[in-house]
Amino acid sequence: MEIKFMKAAVNAALKGMNNNEGGPFGCVVVKDGEIVGKGNNKVTSTNDPTAHAEVNAIRDACKNLNSFQLEGCEIYTSCEPCPMCLGAIYWARPDKVYYYGSNQIDAANIGFDDEFIYKEIPLPYKERSIPFQQLGREVALEAFIKWEEKEDKTEY
Repeated sequence: MEIKFMKAAVNAALKGMNNNEGGPFGCVVVKDGEIVGKGNNKVTSTNDPTAHAEVNAIRDACKNLNSFQLEGCEIYTSCEPCPMCLGAIYWARPDKVYYYGSNQIDAANIGFDDEFIYKEIPLPYKERSIPFQQLGREVALEAFIKWEEKEDKTEY
Protein backbone atom coordinates (compact mmCIF):
# COMPACT_ATOMS: atom_id res chain seq x y z
CA MET A 1 0.00 0.00 0.00
CA GLU A 2 1.22 3.45 -0.86
CA ILE A 3 0.59 5.89 1.97
CA LYS A 4 0.86 8.73 -0.57
CA PHE A 5 -2.49 7.64 -2.04
CA MET A 6 -4.13 7.66 1.39
CA LYS A 7 -2.72 11.15 1.86
CA ALA A 8 -4.23 12.14 -1.50
CA ALA A 9 -7.62 10.85 -0.31
CA VAL A 10 -7.30 12.82 2.94
CA ASN A 11 -6.24 15.92 1.01
CA ALA A 12 -9.35 15.59 -1.17
CA ALA A 13 -11.42 15.40 2.02
CA LEU A 14 -9.76 18.48 3.51
CA LYS A 15 -10.05 20.50 0.30
CA GLY A 16 -13.75 19.68 -0.08
CA MET A 17 -14.44 20.35 3.58
CA ASN A 18 -12.58 23.67 3.49
CA ASN A 19 -14.55 24.66 0.37
CA ASN A 20 -17.81 23.83 2.23
CA GLU A 21 -18.67 21.15 -0.33
CA GLY A 22 -19.60 18.51 2.24
CA GLY A 23 -18.34 16.28 5.01
CA PRO A 24 -14.73 15.31 5.75
CA PHE A 25 -14.43 12.41 3.32
CA GLY A 26 -12.12 11.89 0.34
CA CYS A 27 -11.26 9.10 -2.06
CA VAL A 28 -8.92 8.33 -4.94
CA VAL A 29 -8.88 5.50 -7.48
CA VAL A 30 -5.45 4.28 -8.56
CA LYS A 31 -4.44 2.22 -11.58
CA ASP A 32 -0.87 1.24 -12.39
CA GLY A 33 0.46 3.60 -9.72
CA GLU A 34 -1.42 6.65 -11.03
CA ILE A 35 -4.51 8.41 -9.68
CA VAL A 36 -7.26 7.95 -12.30
CA GLY A 37 -10.18 9.23 -10.25
CA LYS A 38 -10.67 11.57 -7.33
CA GLY A 39 -13.65 12.55 -5.24
CA ASN A 40 -14.72 14.21 -2.05
CA ASN A 41 -18.03 14.43 -0.27
CA LYS A 42 -20.35 16.96 -1.94
CA VAL A 43 -23.66 16.07 -0.30
CA THR A 44 -24.49 19.51 1.08
CA SER A 45 -23.14 21.61 -1.80
CA THR A 46 -25.04 19.64 -4.45
CA ASN A 47 -28.10 18.69 -2.39
CA ASP A 48 -27.39 15.11 -3.45
CA PRO A 49 -27.44 12.48 -0.70
CA THR A 50 -25.53 10.09 -2.99
CA ALA A 51 -22.61 12.49 -3.58
CA HIS A 52 -20.27 10.66 -1.23
CA ALA A 53 -16.51 10.70 -1.86
CA GLU A 54 -16.32 7.09 -3.02
CA VAL A 55 -19.23 7.46 -5.45
CA ASN A 56 -17.72 10.66 -6.87
CA ALA A 57 -14.28 9.05 -7.22
CA ILE A 58 -15.74 5.96 -8.90
CA ARG A 59 -17.69 8.13 -11.34
CA ASP A 60 -14.57 10.19 -12.11
CA ALA A 61 -12.37 7.11 -12.63
CA CYS A 62 -14.93 5.35 -14.81
CA LYS A 63 -15.28 8.46 -16.96
CA ASN A 64 -11.50 8.82 -17.27
CA LEU A 65 -11.00 5.11 -18.03
CA ASN A 66 -14.04 4.95 -20.34
CA SER A 67 -15.28 1.87 -18.48
CA PHE A 68 -18.05 0.99 -16.05
CA GLN A 69 -15.72 -1.35 -14.17
CA LEU A 70 -12.55 -0.63 -12.22
CA GLU A 71 -10.68 -3.87 -12.82
CA GLY A 72 -6.98 -3.42 -12.15
CA CYS A 73 -7.69 -0.49 -9.83
CA GLU A 74 -7.33 0.13 -6.13
CA ILE A 75 -9.49 2.48 -4.10
CA TYR A 76 -8.06 4.55 -1.25
CA THR A 77 -10.71 6.18 0.91
CA SER A 78 -10.21 8.33 3.97
CA CYS A 79 -12.90 6.49 5.94
CA GLU A 80 -14.51 3.08 5.97
CA PRO A 81 -17.24 3.16 3.31
CA CYS A 82 -20.90 3.46 4.27
CA PRO A 83 -23.35 0.79 3.00
CA MET A 84 -24.18 2.80 -0.15
CA CYS A 85 -20.53 3.31 -1.03
CA LEU A 86 -19.77 -0.31 -0.23
CA GLY A 87 -22.42 -1.31 -2.76
CA ALA A 88 -20.98 1.08 -5.36
CA ILE A 89 -17.51 -0.34 -4.79
CA TYR A 90 -18.73 -3.90 -5.33
CA TRP A 91 -20.53 -2.88 -8.53
CA ALA A 92 -17.35 -1.17 -9.79
CA ARG A 93 -15.26 -4.28 -9.05
CA PRO A 94 -11.85 -2.82 -8.13
CA ASP A 95 -9.06 -5.19 -7.15
CA LYS A 96 -8.68 -3.84 -3.60
CA VAL A 97 -9.84 -1.15 -1.20
CA TYR A 98 -7.69 0.60 1.38
CA TYR A 99 -9.79 2.41 3.96
CA TYR A 100 -8.31 2.31 7.36
CA GLY A 101 -7.59 5.97 7.45
CA SER A 102 -10.66 6.08 9.70
CA ASN A 103 -13.39 3.57 10.43
CA GLN A 104 -17.12 3.43 11.26
CA ILE A 105 -16.53 4.19 14.92
CA ASP A 106 -14.37 7.24 14.13
CA ALA A 107 -17.10 8.52 11.78
CA ALA A 108 -19.84 7.88 14.34
CA ASN A 109 -17.85 9.81 16.95
CA ILE A 110 -18.14 12.98 14.84
CA GLY A 111 -21.82 12.54 13.92
CA PHE A 112 -21.66 10.32 10.80
CA ASP A 113 -23.24 7.14 12.15
CA ASP A 114 -24.46 4.71 9.51
CA GLU A 115 -24.97 1.78 11.89
CA PHE A 116 -28.74 2.30 11.68
CA ILE A 117 -28.61 1.43 7.95
CA TYR A 118 -26.80 -1.83 8.67
CA LYS A 119 -29.53 -2.62 11.23
CA GLU A 120 -32.30 -1.85 8.72
CA ILE A 121 -31.07 -4.20 5.98
CA PRO A 122 -32.03 -7.54 7.59
CA LEU A 123 -35.40 -6.27 8.84
CA PRO A 124 -38.60 -7.36 7.10
CA TYR A 125 -39.72 -4.58 4.74
CA LYS A 126 -42.69 -3.55 6.86
CA GLU A 127 -40.54 -3.18 9.99
CA ARG A 128 -38.04 -0.76 8.47
CA SER A 129 -38.11 2.88 9.52
CA ILE A 130 -39.00 3.64 5.88
CA PRO A 131 -41.53 0.95 4.92
CA PHE A 132 -41.02 -0.87 1.63
CA GLN A 133 -43.98 -2.34 -0.23
CA GLN A 134 -43.93 -4.32 -3.46
CA LEU A 135 -46.24 -2.90 -6.12
CA GLY A 136 -46.90 -3.80 -9.78
CA ARG A 137 -44.50 -6.74 -10.10
CA GLU A 138 -46.01 -7.96 -13.37
CA VAL A 139 -45.74 -4.49 -14.88
CA ALA A 140 -42.14 -4.09 -13.75
CA LEU A 141 -41.11 -7.54 -15.00
CA GLU A 142 -41.67 -6.37 -18.58
CA ALA A 143 -38.30 -4.61 -18.57
CA PHE A 144 -36.60 -7.78 -17.29
CA ILE A 145 -38.22 -9.91 -19.96
CA LYS A 146 -37.16 -7.47 -22.67
CA TRP A 147 -33.61 -7.39 -21.24
CA GLU A 148 -33.40 -11.17 -21.30
CA GLU A 149 -34.48 -11.16 -24.98
CA LYS A 150 -32.21 -8.27 -26.00
CA GLU A 151 -29.45 -9.56 -28.27
CA ASP A 152 -27.18 -6.50 -28.31
CA LYS A 153 -26.99 -5.86 -24.54
CA THR A 154 -23.79 -5.14 -22.67
CA GLU A 155 -23.78 -7.46 -19.70
CA TYR A 156 -22.17 -6.51 -16.42
